[in-house]
Amino acid sequence: MLNRKTQYALRALEFLAQREGKGPVLISEISEARNIPLKFLENILLELRKEGILTSKKGKGGGYGFLIPPSEIPIARIIRIMDGPIAMLPCASLYFYERCSQCDESDCGLHDLMVTVRDANLRILEGTTLADLASGKTKLPKPPGSGNIPVHPPKRN
Repeated sequence: MLNRKTQYALRALEFLAQREGKGPVLISEISEARNIPLKFLENILLELRKEGILTSKKGKGGGYGFLIPPSEIPIARIIRIMDGPIAMLPCASLYFYERCSQCDESDCGLHDLMVTVRDANLRILEGTTLADLASGKTKLPKPPGSGNIPVHPPKRN
């Protein structure tokens, strides 16, 4: 699950990508347009600037913009910056790998399943850019039979 910080980052970056080529965007404009608390957004944008995603300009005509084109920034990169690993288990992570203390990966069905889940997620997240997000090209066709996947709400006692 994406944390709130990551969701805010993606919403802010989507807005910036939609405004790409129109000059720097004020942080207050992003905050208001995407309903993101200003102080929280300031920290997010500073982190993205530090990671080489954004640039900022102070003074009149200042604001935030992209250091590299949104079409070259996969969603997976933003998630990793904001939230860390994409994999659900540390032993299945590509960039944040950690061996599980009570597991033998060579004979662990859960590890194998989570690697498969990670790879499926990465096909989408690495193949979708901020430009795609901004243009609405993120609605992928549903796989056959996906409408029949049962959803079971948690049982409450």
